[in-house]
Amino acid sequence: MRPKRFKNVTRNGPVQIGSSYDNRGREKHTVACTAPRCGFSADYDSRSAAELAARTHRCPAR
Repeated sequence: MRPKRFKNVTRNGPVQIGSSYDNRGREKHTVACTAPRCGFSADYDSRSAAELAARTHRCPAR
């Protein structure tokens, strides 16, 4: 399996949002927190849902 190639990567605080295509050619949006010991990441079908998740994420590792 090939590694994902992310495009249109943005950052909202410690959370990064990136867009990529899955194996079937559909666009997916991934949200991942870069804070140490957080471990939050999720995939969404729409960019707006991914941005909402990034804005409302609170790290439990603080």
